[in-house]
Amino acid sequence: MNAYVEARRELGLTAEVERRLLTWLAARVPRSIGPDHLTLLGFLSLAGGGAAYALASHDLRWLHGVNLGLVFNWLGDSLDGTLARFRRQPRPRYGFYVDHFVDALGAVALLTGLAASGLASGAVAAALLVAYLLVSVEIALAAHVTGVFRISRGPVGGTELRMLLLGANLAAMAWPRIRLAGFEVGFFDLVAGPAALGLIWLAIGSGLRTARRLDDEDRSRGPQRG
Repeated sequence: MNAYVEARRELGLTAEVERRLLTWLAARVPRSIGPDHLTLLGFLSLAGGGAAYALASHDLRWLHGVNLGLVFNWLGDSLDGTLARFRRQPRPRYGFYVDHFVDALGAVALLTGLAASGLASGAVAAALLVAYLLVSVEIALAAHVTGVFRISRGPVGGTELRMLLLGANLAAMAWPRIRLAGFEVGFFDLVAGPAALGLIWLAIGSGLRTARRLDDEDRSRGPQRG
């Protein structure tokens, strides 16, 4: 088996601040807590956020619970790899695979809760989930074939998306339903619908650019012997 080379990471606007904070935190994590515990924390935080979304259908104050879940998800999802590297116990293949699989499960739990909240229709929540998974697939495939793990698109990465969702939850507490052109719609129908279309467009555009680049590179090498 060929030696595994971890893809170079490209992060978002807050990357440098995060790097310093996560390194500081990693030095203070008790030895009894390992990277897998933090990965589990990240998943359970999104699952709890999904439950809080569902409960928000009865009391919008549960949206604070969603935001708390997003904060703990950031902590677990961001700190697990940093902790492994800090302790010089990296498992790059395992970490890449498990992190992305767990993230997908967490997204399903969170957006299922959003669909049950009444703040967005089931169709819009499903579209947002499909868009998120499509972007995740494109990122993972591109990391495999290019050696670059582009977590961000421009200045917007995972942390920035969490911050935007956190702000949207606070806005939804003030305007859970909005009347538009004589119709009343959930707040997230107005926000998540365009966001889903934007993410799908982003994934398709990135996929086409990567495919074109790979085609040019493969053609420039000429016929390859097996």
